[in-house]
Amino acid sequence: AGARTPQAIALRYRAEDMRYETLARSIDAFASSLCNLGLDRQHRVAIFLPKQFETVIAMFGAARAGCVFVPVNPILKAAQVQHILRDCNVRVLVTSPERMVGLGDSLEHCPDLRHIVLVGGEATTATHLEVHSWNTLLDTQPLQKCHRVIDTDIAAILYTSGSTGKPKGVVLSHRNMVTGAHSVAQYLENRADDRLLAVLPFSFDYGFSQLSTAFHVGASVVLLDHLFARDVVNAVAKEKISGLAAVPPLWSQLAGLTWPDEARQSLRYFTNSGGAMPGATLQKLRMSLPNTKPFLMYGLTEAFRSTYLPPDEIEKRPGSMGKAIPNAEILVVRPDGSPCAPNEPGELVHRGSLVALGYWNDPVKTAERYKPVPNQNSGLVLTEMAVWSGDTVRMDEDGFLYFIGRRDEMIKTSGYRVSPSEIEEVIFATGFVADAAAVGVAHPVLGHAIVVVATAAPNREQDTDALLVECKKQLPAFMVPARIEWRDALPRNPNGKYDRPKLASELRDLFVSAT
Repeated sequence: AGARTPQAIALRYRAEDMRYETLARSIDAFASSLCNLGLDRQHRVAIFLPKQFETVIAMFGAARAGCVFVPVNPILKAAQVQHILRDCNVRVLVTSPERMVGLGDSLEHCPDLRHIVLVGGEATTATHLEVHSWNTLLDTQPLQKCHRVIDTDIAAILYTSGSTGKPKGVVLSHRNMVTGAHSVAQYLENRADDRLLAVLPFSFDYGFSQLSTAFHVGASVVLLDHLFARDVVNAVAKEKISGLAAVPPLWSQLAGLTWPDEARQSLRYFTNSGGAMPGATLQKLRMSLPNTKPFLMYGLTEAFRSTYLPPDEIEKRPGSMGKAIPNAEILVVRPDGSPCAPNEPGELVHRGSLVALGYWNDPVKTAERYKPVPNQNSGLVLTEMAVWSGDTVRMDEDGFLYFIGRRDEMIKTSGYRVSPSEIEEVIFATGFVADAAAVGVAHPVLGHAIVVVATAAPNREQDTDALLVECKKQLPAFMVPARIEWRDALPRNPNGKYDRPKLASELRDLFVSAT
């Protein structure tokens, strides 16, 4: 895009524009800086910043250098950031002075970390780390040839919560990224005069897609870290946004607001992923934005994006996830891999060039989720791998898909997948509880709210406030329980494990009755 339309606006941040020519030149400069620091092919570069110009330059610059970028959600706390940096052996961390201070001594426990690049800070030496100023690093380093990159090389590692334990790093290739951008731009009919509003974090594949899709067609992206839903509506109107992507909790807030005429005129489409959009929310949005096309989508970080429902099918197929996106095939299979009959529940399996390379440094988890394409009789010598989602769906006679449920215990809240065990680990560490189980309970705004059912530790009171204070210290906001339910004992299944389905069933009307 920098070569095709160098003067077109690529990014806008706080009333300042960056043209494609400048963005491309900055990306080359950062890539050269990484190579001058001695980074080898596939070395990991973490970016722990809010949405701003430097965030985009660092991500694409790392990929340009032949390295691997690891975007870290800016709302994560020190413990979660440390896990990511250690897990994928990050060599360079790009962050701000304020965030570096917030990380405290956690960086001392990241033995592979060698360099910190501070955006808005000065170069210093901190123990074993070299600290560089962003401006000085880019301005003084001569441009040099970067490492050779081909389409199957690793481009990024995106961290997503697993069904047990800490988040897992999904490894994405350059081909995954480019194919995904082309596919999404195709069905959204993106074009160079589009203006997309980036409100989701770039550590979320759906959020990063706003950049890759726009850059694929030479469109503009407006970067926004919003505090309130009204900020999003105002930005759509002020910036003449044509495409807006959000998750169900944000859409529920946006649906209750008045959209000014400027927003109604400019917004050509909106998209939803990260969970099903409630029917009432969709109806309100369509009434407020009658000329805007809604695209309802389903995706997995492990395969980027899987399905979308064309706007003209919404009335005819309420509740449908749609069909496969371009250049992907979606299968619905039984446990033995045989295809399901129409409307028979089965597991969603995604095959094609969007299938990621697996989980970083975790062959066991990779083997559980990435398995051969079922009933493949193509005569290929090499086995094609597909993503077995763990989600139960059904496909109707016309090939449209409908979501039924998840096979694992993950909680989908505010567009994030949250591991119950990660919350429970923090809860137990407080010493306030003897037993605790985190479950997801249907919620009108969050999709599912996190509810912790607990028994008090011996000689401890049932102190909800103190427990929540500790959770807020250790967990990002979206992982803090919405409710603590105290019990004398927790139900267990025959294997002695917490009976989460029973707890979820007992609590299913908790927030319905509350509203």
